[in-house]
Amino acid sequence: MVQITLPCPTSDLEAPATIITEALLKRFDVSGPRYTSYPTADRFVEAYTAEQYVQALAQRASGSQIGGGTPLSIYVHIPFCESVCYYCACNKVITKHHDKAGEYLQALITEMDLTLAHLGRGAGVSQLHFGGGSPTFLSDAELTMLMAALRERFRIVAGAEIAIEVDPRTVSTGRLQHLRGLGFNRLSFGVQDFDPHVQKAVHRQQSFDSVESLMTAARELGFESTNVDLIYGLPLQTPESFARTIAQVGALKPDRIALYGYAHLPQRFKPQRRIDETQLPAGGAKMVMLHSAIEGFMAHGYSYIGMDHFALSNDSLAVAKRQGRLHRNFQGYSTQPDCDLIALGVSAIGRVGASYSQNVKTLDAYYDALNQGQLPIERGLALSRDDLVRRAVIMALMCQGRVEFESIALAHLVDVREYFKPELERLQELAEQGLVTLEGEAIQVTPMGWFFVRAVAMVFDRYLQADRSRARFSKII
Repeated sequence: MVQITLPCPTSDLEAPATIITEALLKRFDVSGPRYTSYPTADRFVEAYTAEQYVQALAQRASGSQIGGGTPLSIYVHIPFCESVCYYCACNKVITKHHDKAGEYLQALITEMDLTLAHLGRGAGVSQLHFGGGSPTFLSDAELTMLMAALRERFRIVAGAEIAIEVDPRTVSTGRLQHLRGLGFNRLSFGVQDFDPHVQKAVHRQQSFDSVESLMTAARELGFESTNVDLIYGLPLQTPESFARTIAQVGALKPDRIALYGYAHLPQRFKPQRRIDETQLPAGGAKMVMLHSAIEGFMAHGYSYIGMDHFALSNDSLAVAKRQGRLHRNFQGYSTQPDCDLIALGVSAIGRVGASYSQNVKTLDAYYDALNQGQLPIERGLALSRDDLVRRAVIMALMCQGRVEFESIALAHLVDVREYFKPELERLQELAEQGLVTLEGEAIQVTPMGWFFVRAVAMVFDRYLQADRSRARFSKII
């Protein structure tokens, strides 16, 4: 029997270790959602229209929506990349023609104005995130224009988190200085892996030295937080090679680390068809990589926030985890309280009130809708009462690892034991396997259960229980 011994993810290295057996690894070598939302984006329907989105915006503007006066979060999607990374599952446009950005920026401004016609100008914004694609595909002048347009239409509140995803291959110290001058205070560097063989296999080659110099510059320029994105489960990765990457990232000492398990879904994402499936590590090797990452990062002073995030113990994310204030949104774990998210750009996903919406996924459809004076909504979902109750439970599990029946009952006026009777019965099996403990009036995820928290959350996913087809999701481990 093979078993893996892991440090306790919710405490320090001196806490009792967690032993995960080969049988448990095989039991949970399945696909499942990451739960950056519930219901998950694959449940959105085209029956949800731009008119429904307009109604949600108007309700917020009138104050009739619960939480209507709270600050907004804004996500801006920049789809362009100069080259394709084979693992990528993002919506992107591969081009070296930077002149394409000009038309896109004008379209973003048009979308802002159409949105504000219903939302009203001057709404407070506490979180602004540029993602992609590669937002740094834009020139300094284009980024300046985009930020000016946002500040003209929205009110960025004091202390707001203003973040941008950075491709280290496309920025210099001078560009970082420009970003800082525009007000960006958080950077996320896409690294994925430092091993040159792995980098070549996924068509993303960048040196450790180049990333190190950018990290040093970011600190000198006064960025409040730096994040490094990593992926385990890539072709040619081994536990030994990934351990070297972990050590290198630990030496860089970013404030946060996002560690994602690679989801190989070539039927959905065309670039992944260039990956040789025979070079992908097996589930057991991936768990060893996760083990090495957790052990290595905790040894470097990081707290394990949840399934895919680490943060230095003094970082606001780690503080929020300790204080029970952690939240989860489409960008992952966050310190921001639940708030409406205005999504701008092709394929961007937003949330206003009790509804989700997603923009059209191609540039042609995006430009066409805006040229007709229409918001470019392609699909979405108006959440039912059941969706809201289950979302509260799933997010409590994903963020705090604990569900208090009383808080759910008070917020949603349900008898939790009766409402979730079938789910609580299914949880008994996970309790027997050591993933959760069922207390009198609460569900508690165990230290071992944190490694499989997606499986715990899946028990409460009504859509998933009704539809056992999970090939659309990444593997839990």
